Amino acid sequence: MGDLILELVDQYGYTFFYAALALGPFGIPVPNEVTVMTGGVIGAEGLLNPWLVYLCIFLGLATAVTIGFLIGRVFGKRLIHRLREKERFARYFASSEQLLDKYGTAALCISCFIPCVRYIVPVFMGAYGKRYAKFALYAYSGAWVWTLIFYAIGRQWGDNLSRLLIVPETKLVLVIGCAAGGLFLFWRNRAKKSQT
Repeated sequence: MGDLILELVDQYGYTFFYAALALGPFGIPVPNEVTVMTGGVIGAEGLLNPWLVYLCIFLGLATAVTIGFLIGRVFGKRLIHRLREKERFARYFASSEQLLDKYGTAALCISCFIPCVRYIVPVFMGAYGKRYAKFALYAYSGAWVWTLIFYAIGRQWGDNLSRLLIVPETKLVLVIGCAAGGLFLFWRNRAKKSQT
């Protein structure tokens, strides 16, 4: 998988990172997490400017979730109803609805950490008529945190990442770190709600 990404980066440069994240919901066969961590490796090794690599990654994901929001806004609940009937989407739609029921708009931040769901929650937000400003605040904040975490993992551990993931303790630390970040966002959102 990493070799494929390196070939594509060699061929398309920064554009690959933007396109891979922006077109992620439309069937790009490379997991976003792998793409973002590879971007971190490439930035750390100085093959491309690390700031531009990260910017392309973030803007790609921001574009994807914005397109999802706009699709939801334009096609609305009819689209959600039609897609919900398709068996391959049912699981992701159920997860998205559970997140939205439990966390409301903050689900946009949390959904960034769940593959496929990160692209469906914005569609729901658009379909249910949420204001763009509120969507943007939560969606782009979540996208920023998610991309920053995976970019930093790739930058820090680079090529050793595959060997590190074999060690159970490393997996545990990563899971705990991601959970702690999610809890922090949840706590912060809850504190803001109680103040208003």
